[in-house]
Amino acid sequence: MNDAMNAAMNDPAMAGWVAHDVTQDVTLRITRDTPALDPALDDEVSRLWDAAQVRMQGRLFNGRVFNADVITPDAITGHWTEFRRIVAQMDRPALYARLRVRPLSAGGLILGPDGVVFGRRPVGAIYQAGEWQLPPAGSIDPGAEREGGRVDALHQLLAELHEELGLTEEMVSDPRFLCIVEHPGSHVLDMGISLRTSLDAAAIHAAHKLGGNGEYDPLEIVPIAELPAFLRRVGGALNGQAHFFLARGLLPG
Repeated sequence: MNDAMNAAMNDPAMAGWVAHDVTQDVTLRITRDTPALDPALDDEVSRLWDAAQVRMQGRLFNGRVFNADVITPDAITGHWTEFRRIVAQMDRPALYARLRVRPLSAGGLILGPDGVVFGRRPVGAIYQAGEWQLPPAGSIDPGAEREGGRVDALHQLLAELHEELGLTEEMVSDPRFLCIVEHPGSHVLDMGISLRTSLDAAAIHAAHKLGGNGEYDPLEIVPIAELPAFLRRVGGALNGQAHFFLARGLLPG
């Protein structure tokens, strides 16, 4: 397992990825309003957004996402940003110098008695299309905001757990913050949170089939002993943040 993870982490495709350490008491807070864009930049963002809408057949929604301004192990401060700005920066990474978009998602690492849960993303997704990842995962949105501007990342993860996998909060336990992983090109941030479940593979698959939203096809529960073979099989199709979450969640130190 160690050899497989070391090989994955040293893959040239992982160059530039950054893991930000976080404590178990890390807080998220909104500390300022969404910054305005100058007219020229706003026009460019709109043009890129419109083009993305055409590619995605109008399925995109310009919601708000937590944008991290400052990251320390104990606290992440930021503001709400528009999804259209995120899409524009994904399409044109050079816009980071002007947009400074660092959208934060919550991502899980679910470990059950039969192993770790993996899912393959839709081939038509706007981000990391067709890649394997550790579900659930989703952008932190205003539904996670609490009094005083505090933002509850675990609430977001549990909402994604129910939406994507059909699992409820009562079916998981022992949440543990792992790290925040930053994509080198898009500056998308993923906060890893590990969860444990007593459900076996059959029960997880049944919940996913009955109550999941079809986000992952296929869904696999991989025994710990078979992880090296799985990592070799999927190779570069496993998204970058998953490598860090596995290393932090299964191989501490």
